[in-house]
Amino acid sequence: MAEKEIAIEVPAVPPLDIKSMTVPIPPGLIEECERKDEFMIFVGPQHGGSGHMRIIVRLKGDVITEAIPDPGYVHRGVEKLAENRLYIQNIPLVERPAIMDSANFNLGYVRAIERALDIEVPERAKYIRTILAELCRIGTHLYDAGILSVFLGHTTGFMWPFAMREMICEALMRISGARVTASYIIPGGVRRDVSKGVLEYVREVTFFIEKKTKDFEKIFIRNPVTIARLKDVAPISKKEAIKYGLVGPFLRACGVEYDVRAIEPYEVYDQLSWDIVVADDGDSYSRFLVRVNEIIQSINIIRQAIGILRSMPEGNVISPDVAGKKKKAKEEGEEKAEEKGPSDVKGKFYRFFGRLTLPAGEYTTLTEAARGTLLYTIVSDGQSTAPYRLRVVTPGWLYLKGFMESLKGCRLADLQAVYGSFGYFPPEADR
Repeated sequence: MAEKEIAIEVPAVPPLDIKSMTVPIPPGLIEECERKDEFMIFVGPQHGGSGHMRIIVRLKGDVITEAIPDPGYVHRGVEKLAENRLYIQNIPLVERPAIMDSANFNLGYVRAIERALDIEVPERAKYIRTILAELCRIGTHLYDAGILSVFLGHTTGFMWPFAMREMICEALMRISGARVTASYIIPGGVRRDVSKGVLEYVREVTFFIEKKTKDFEKIFIRNPVTIARLKDVAPISKKEAIKYGLVGPFLRACGVEYDVRAIEPYEVYDQLSWDIVVADDGDSYSRFLVRVNEIIQSINIIRQAIGILRSMPEGNVISPDVAGKKKKAKEEGEEKAEEKGPSDVKGKFYRFFGRLTLPAGEYTTLTEAARGTLLYTIVSDGQSTAPYRLRVVTPGWLYLKGFMESLKGCRLADLQAVYGSFGYFPPEADR
């Protein structure tokens, strides 16, 4: 006798652990793509194609109809960490998001502290800071040029700018002692003076990079394949650039002549002769060329600054306000050391800056980092030796909207070229 089958209505529910592994998608997006007969693909967050950011791409055929950014994969909580560290301990923290552009990120934060304390920085220190900032600008642009080359499949175009960048790292090391993140700029000036020999080396580096940039122009910048991949690709008009909030070289590539160094001068930018590099096309090639030409302008700024430093007396690289307080702190520290004993591992530097307290209030600075406008806001309660609140708004975060909008209407094969043209750096944007 055949066994009778019994059917039991049991709904199939996926295990919760599987559901938690589902990639998050904006609600209703899949259904909308189906209605419009579109594809939806994910680009990233693997490093090779997206640089640690996921882009949700909607396609009609192979034409991008919408690009939705999904950043945050390398978010490290810089702002929150800063609230639990001394003001001076935050210098190594804030200069790391952009890596190669450490001096500009360091400078913006330190200037906010100096504004709060009303500290006047000596001229010599200002010139040294400007040199350091422009070296990092060159290094960042070379880094971005190398990554763009890889995205276009040009491996030689990657190796050349990275080799030039090594010379920048060597110059930074001779100035500060560190190749990239030096923590060299401090409230009131810089850690130590720069010798004439080091300045001469930096000057020689500028000539080397200038010559090699011309060689790089032959093999990559003016390469017909490079031009074909970037020219007239993902253009943004002047009006759109302002609407989307583009900043830095990406804004200037659309015809907007705006540079914080010229509009709200800091350090010695208003005492030197240099031009704001602007283009009109607003396409991927213009975004690349603007940064190439900015390298030449940075070289010009560095040479002028070195020429002036040569005739300037050495040694005065820290504000008298800070130096006076350090002297007092030193005397107090020596008295305490005599009571405690001869050993003090924290040293004189910590004895002053470790007790740094800002007046109650909110202090904001704008800095022209390599990739654009960088904003720092420090909120102080007037009592603590750590910020009550630190706000960092980086260039990458500001121009992310424009980057995504520029992709609309592009071919899927152009996505990496457009990505490289913006030099988008997720660790900087996510911070």
